[in-house]
Amino acid sequence: MLKMDFTCLLASIGIHERSTEVLSRTGGTFLLRGLWFTNMDILGTVDPANVHYIMSANFPNFPKGQELKKIFEVLGDGIFNSDLDLWKNQRKLAREMIIHQRFHKCLVKTNVDKVENGLIPVLEFGAEEGRIVDLQDVFKRFTFDTTCILLTGFDPGCLSLELGDVPFLNAMDDAKDVCFIRHLLPESVWKLQQWLGIGPEKKLSRAVEVLDQVIGKYILMKRDELSNATKSMEDEEGYDLLTSYIVNDGEAKTGLKFDDKFLRDTILNFMFAGRDTVASGLTWFVWLVVTHPEIEKKIREELKAIVSLGEGEKHRLFKAEEVKNAVYLHAALCESLRLYPPVAIQHKTPQEPDILPSGHRVHPNTRVMIPLYAMGRMESIWGHDASEFKPERWISERGTVKHEPSYKFFSFNAGPRTCLGKEVSFTQMKIVAATIIHNYQIEMVKGHEVCPNFSVMLYMKHGFKVRIKRRLKY
Repeated sequence: MLKMDFTCLLASIGIHERSTEVLSRTGGTFLLRGLWFTNMDILGTVDPANVHYIMSANFPNFPKGQELKKIFEVLGDGIFNSDLDLWKNQRKLAREMIIHQRFHKCLVKTNVDKVENGLIPVLEFGAEEGRIVDLQDVFKRFTFDTTCILLTGFDPGCLSLELGDVPFLNAMDDAKDVCFIRHLLPESVWKLQQWLGIGPEKKLSRAVEVLDQVIGKYILMKRDELSNATKSMEDEEGYDLLTSYIVNDGEAKTGLKFDDKFLRDTILNFMFAGRDTVASGLTWFVWLVVTHPEIEKKIREELKAIVSLGEGEKHRLFKAEEVKNAVYLHAALCESLRLYPPVAIQHKTPQEPDILPSGHRVHPNTRVMIPLYAMGRMESIWGHDASEFKPERWISERGTVKHEPSYKFFSFNAGPRTCLGKEVSFTQMKIVAATIIHNYQIEMVKGHEVCPNFSVMLYMKHGFKVRIKRRLKY
């Protein structure tokens, strides 16, 4: 077991690369010894046996816990912060909506419409004007718009040719950054900053004000809309979460109190999940594909075999059912998510002292960290070519997508907390990725530095600056 002073972690510049290096040298598990007065040790592990034990086999002993709830207090009592019955009831409610046929229809329609009327115009404008485009910013705007429509029924329209400043998006980014910093500091330190209103905590306080104001506005608009009978649950044009929660008798079914705070927490939790996971996934995927021309060519050949370009059709937009069985595209997305998982780190705290399968002891004052970035690069898990972008590793001898256990491919969580939106995410990413790769040539700006950021969600630190060209031959 390797022991390191806690300050080493704070001082390290490339935290993701550093954790990968350390975990590789220590057999997949190591201990960061906290300063004696902080009572805060961190056990980092990517051992699949440990992950399975924590997330599934002994799940009850590794809840989110009060410590993590404090770190992510911005999320309130939403599904990602909650435990026990509160979590079970929220998950059951969310699952009922996500598997609903009308929600799926709304999901597909929303994404196709936003691709056609939001994404394509921005890409075309960039191609015509020869401008440098931050594709990461474009994806953030795209997923914010689509997620907001699915959650509230309202389109904020932040993906436009102007690409103007969006305070809500900035507030979300600030909140995530500060939550990540809280992971690495003793609670006493960030609590003091919070009390004094200084440093990162000051930035978080301002971000929360913006988030509360905007979400509060959407809740008020929805209540007015429903009270004025301008929308009902029978409206086939949409099926948003907010309408479903307000109209349905959820309180009687679950015992949850459907007040404005509950709606606020619910919306914000799913905003973070729906917007960031897909935007991050698309950013890293497109970068990997355009920097691996042989893989880009294979995806284009697969797309060309699925559909043919209609005569006189300016752009070929892809529908969900067309790319549903695109095996190589799906494999490439899985491979990208393995190397660059949107959620950079998982955090658990045992309720009772425990011994992990690796033999490491943990106690209630131990933070158990699972660095997903490092996990996807472990040769002990993925083989000698673990650091390579290789979609073929996901394709079976029969030509189908190969299943990997969630405690190995951890990008969508594992066990009882497995991500409810996994299929939703793949649907969104496939529609967008297929449309971009088939219609455009993306070229990264020369000299642009690509490296991971220092936050809860894994984005590119400096954005993804590209030039866009139309493909003339398909």
